[in-house]
This record gives sequence, structure tokens and C-alpha cells, in this order.
Amino acid sequence: MKKEIFPIFLMAFVIIFSILVYPSLPDQIPSHWNAQGEIDAYSSRNFAVLFFPSLIIGVYLLMTVLPKFDPLKKNYPSFATPYYWFRLIFIIFFSALYLFTIWTALGGNLNINYFMIPAMSLLFIVVGLFLPKIKRNYFVGIKTPWTLASDESWDKTHVLGGKLFVLVGVLSLLGLFLEQSILILIFSVLAAVIITFVYSYIIYKKVEKIKTNN
Repeated sequence: MKKEIFPIFLMAFVIIFSILVYPSLPDQIPSHWNAQGEIDAYSSRNFAVLFFPSLIIGVYLLMTVLPKFDPLKKNYPSFATPYYWFRLIFIIFFSALYLFTIWTALGGNLNINYFMIPAMSLLFIVVGLFLPKIKRNYFVGIKTPWTLASDESWDKTHVLGGKLFVLVGVLSLLGLFLEQSILILIFSVLAAVIITFVYSYIIYKKVEKIKTNN
């Protein structure tokens, strides 16, 4: 239970921060940026200060409760630490995005790509490092019909997927220097998804062939 102190503290901070900053906020808060990092949509401040804290708390509760209903919930204790870091990194990510949005609304001037790309890169790297330690379940991980049907397909696919996710994070960071960060991120994510999807099928078929021959 001690490990839950930090995410709970972070959520409490977001709520208190929202209450304190609310009187200083303009009526319109940035809610969307285009590929060039320019603001192209706004929402009301009431929506902004309610949506983000609710989203952060909702993600935390969802990731805490849903595993209890997973048909493979018996596997969760074997990857409790990686799963904790999954929850934590998503809460940190959304909290940081919220703080960036409020900072921008208060007059901060920074292209969102210089925040979003490093933040997403870090997200992919952390997820990639822990992905090989995730055991078969229906809630988190690379879920294809073949990984869900085979422990071997699941394990090998997640080892490869972990490496690809780390590579996605590194490539997207390098993309900042090439001014093509969004395109590099999009195409590298698509490549990682396609490769892991096909790979999970190949491993599954190999396993089934071995079983048949035996």
C-alpha cells in the first residue's frame, strides 16, 4: 500500500493546484494543437479544470480496479511492480500535460512538440523496458488473438515489443533535431504495431506446429 502514496499525492496535488489556479485562468483554455504545435482549439476553463483531474483519477481507478475482473487475474501478482510503473507513468504523463496546458493558458510560450515529443518518448521507453515482464492478461500489453492464446507467443512478442517501444522513444527524441518528430513518431509506432502483430502470429503458428508434430 505504501507504493500508492506517490500517485495519490500526485492526484491530490493536481486537485489542489486546480483550485488555487482557477481564479487566475482566462475564460478560454487551449485544448488542441495542430501538427506544427500551434493552438487551434479552446475549451472553457471550467471544462479544463474538471476534465484533466477527472481523467487522471479515472485512469488511476480504472487501472486499479479492472485487473480484478480479468479472467487471467491470477497472473497479475507475477508482474505487480511493472504494472505499478505502468499506472504511475500514465498518471505522471497526464499530470504533466495538464500543467503544460495551464502554463500555456497563463501566457507560457513554448511549441507543444518540445513538451509532447520528449514526454511521449519517455512514456514509450518506460513502457518498453517493462513490457517483457508483463505476463498474459486481457488488460495491458500487446493483445492479439495469438498472444492471448499462447504464453510463448505472448512472452516472445513482448520481448520484441519492448525493444521496439524503446526504439520508438529514442527515434522520436532524435526526430526533434530533424524537425520531423511527429512523422517519425507516427510511422515508428505504426511499424512497431505491425511488426509485433505479425510476429505474434508467426510464433503462435510455430508453437502449434510443434504441438501437432508431437
